[in-house]
Amino acid sequence: MMPFRKVLIAFVILTFVSCNTATKPNENDALVQELTDSLVFLSKTADFNGFGVAVVGPQGVLYTNGFGMADMSKGIPYTERTVQPIASISKTFIGLAVLKAQELGKLKLDDPVSKFLPFPVVNPHHPQLPITVRHLVTHTSTLLDKENYLFRSWILRDTANLAQNLALDIGECRFSAPTTAVSMEEFLRRYLSPDGPWYSDSAFADLKPGERFDYSNIGATLAALVVEKATGMPFDAFTKRYILDPLEMRSSTWHGENLAATAISCLYRTRTEAFPRYYCATYPDGGMVTSSSDFGKYMAELVRGYRGEGTILSKASYTEYFREQLADSNFVDRATGPFTDEHNMGITIGFDSVVHFGHTGGDPGLFSMFFVERETGLGRYMIANTDMEGWEHHKQVWELLGRYAVKLGAVR
Repeated sequence: MMPFRKVLIAFVILTFVSCNTATKPNENDALVQELTDSLVFLSKTADFNGFGVAVVGPQGVLYTNGFGMADMSKGIPYTERTVQPIASISKTFIGLAVLKAQELGKLKLDDPVSKFLPFPVVNPHHPQLPITVRHLVTHTSTLLDKENYLFRSWILRDTANLAQNLALDIGECRFSAPTTAVSMEEFLRRYLSPDGPWYSDSAFADLKPGERFDYSNIGATLAALVVEKATGMPFDAFTKRYILDPLEMRSSTWHGENLAATAISCLYRTRTEAFPRYYCATYPDGGMVTSSSDFGKYMAELVRGYRGEGTILSKASYTEYFREQLADSNFVDRATGPFTDEHNMGITIGFDSVVHFGHTGGDPGLFSMFFVERETGLGRYMIANTDMEGWEHHKQVWELLGRYAVKLGAVR
C-alpha cells in the first residue's frame, strides 16, 4: 500500500522502434483495433479490476479507452468516460493554476506565502527565512507530511460500517469519520499555524526553505490556498475557469464525493473487495477526478505547452512550468532512471533522468501515471482502480502503450 499520494516507478521499458510504414487510409483504424484487442486480452488476466488509458502526440489525442469493470457488483464496465481520482497527478494542475495567477498579476513565484495567507506559516527552525510560492511548487518548502496529515486527510463519505472502515489498513495512513471533515483552509490552519490544534514543530524540516527537495503533499495544498487568497476565487472554481473549461474537460471535478455512485469507479482493496467511498480533505494534492477521455485532452495540452504552442498559459509561463528548477545540491538520494518524477522538478511537473516529463500517483485502491517523451511529444497515461499486488501486469499495459504510441504517432 502506498502511504502517500504518489508512487515511484522504475520500469525497464522496451525501446521504442520507429515505424516507417507509409500512411494508408485505414492504417490508423487497424492500429487502434490492434491496440484495443491487445488491451482487452490483458484486461482478462490483469490483477486490477478496471483501468483507463490514453495516448497522445504532437498531433493531439491518438487513443483513449477503458477496460475491465468499474463496479464489479453492479456489472458496470470501465470505459474511457469512467471517472476516478488520479491521486498525485492532481498536483500538476496546481502548478498551472499558480502560473495562471501569476499571468493575471495576482502573485509572483518568489513571493513569500505570508503575503497571502490569513495565518502565519513559518519554519520554526529558520523563522527569519520566508517560505515562498516557488518553494511550495518545487517541494523545497520544508513542510512535512506528518501524522496529523496522514491520519486526517482521507475522509469517509458516510457512516455505514464506520468502525470497521476506520480500522482498515491503508499503510501509514488512516481513514477519518465524516464528522471530522473541515475545509481545506481550516485543515491547513490547524496543521501549519502555531495556534492550530494539530501544530507541531516536527511538521517542518530543520533545513532552510529552498535547500532540499522533500516531496510534500501539504506544501502542494498550501500552494492551492495561496492561489485562492491571491485571486479571490476558490481553487476549484479557478481551475475550472482557467483549465477544465478551456480544455473541455467536462467530466472532471475536484469533488468526486458529490457524484452519483454510478458515475465514478469503485476503488478496490482486492479483486473482490471495494474500499468504502472516501475523498481528500486536502483535495488539490490528490483529489482530481477525471476520465481517460478528459485526461487525454489535458496531456495533449501539456505536449503543446512544452512545444511553445499551449492554449491555457502563455509561452513564457509554460517555459517556466517545464524549466528544471533544482540542482544536485537539492537532493540527498536523487532518483534516476525512466518514469520517476523525482529526478528534477518544474512547477509541480516531474522529470526523470532520461527523456520524460510526467507524474505518478497512488492512493487507497488506485494507481496512476503519465509520462511524455520530450523530444517526440509522445505521451501515455494509465490508471487502475485496484490496489497494487505487483508491477508485472501494469508494466505489460505500459509497454504496450509505448509501442503503439510510436505506431499511431507515425500514422497521424
